[in-house]
Amino acid sequence: MVQDDNLRYAWGGCYDASRASALSGVPKTTVYWWARHGIVVPSVSPIQEKLWSYSDLMCLRIVSWLRRPKVSHDGEALPSSPMPRVRAALNVLSNHGVDLWSPRYENKHPLLVDLRGQIWVRLGDEIQGPNGETTFPTLKTFGLTAPYEYAGQSAPDLIRPRPNFRIVPGKLAGEPHVQGTRLTSTALATLAADGFPVERIADMYEIDPTIVAEAVDLETQLRTFTAAA
Repeated sequence: MVQDDNLRYAWGGCYDASRASALSGVPKTTVYWWARHGIVVPSVSPIQEKLWSYSDLMCLRIVSWLRRPKVSHDGEALPSSPMPRVRAALNVLSNHGVDLWSPRYENKHPLLVDLRGQIWVRLGDEIQGPNGETTFPTLKTFGLTAPYEYAGQSAPDLIRPRPNFRIVPGKLAGEPHVQGTRLTSTALATLAADGFPVERIADMYEIDPTIVAEAVDLETQLRTFTAAA
């Protein structure tokens, strides 16, 4: 049963600490600390080697967003959210069944968190609050799957990390890949790092050289974040 559960979670994405850190935008030391203290426990494997799921990446972003001080729309300073509110927000997120890869979300991020730490879900043209309310707050919000920047570091969009790349938890263990293929950004970037010219790599896989350049750019961003964190 444990093996089946791990397989199910892995199908939802499977990331080691470095990858989870770079994709979520949370420093690796913080990712480990939260895991040890039961704040965001890696759901694929909580022991060595620790492995995080795709949903864990969003949880990491939520906690990071809620735990840092913010400023309201009228300039009022707001303190970081206490941990009970963080845990409540995570519970709200887990209770919403939203298909992030539905065409309806092609240009809209479906998961939002406001300055108060409340989670909002975009359902078609309607935005629903944590208690089922549909009045969207006039507060600054953060798209949980949107590109993430904090403290001089940036993390990519968790659905579309680059124009030609997608992240789908049920495909290739959640690794960024060329849309409509099984070709990962790591595979393309590794060839480039080994000295293959971009044009030759593009010819090998019959893809546009722009796609190879996007893969190199994405993996460079992720490595840079990991090194800095």
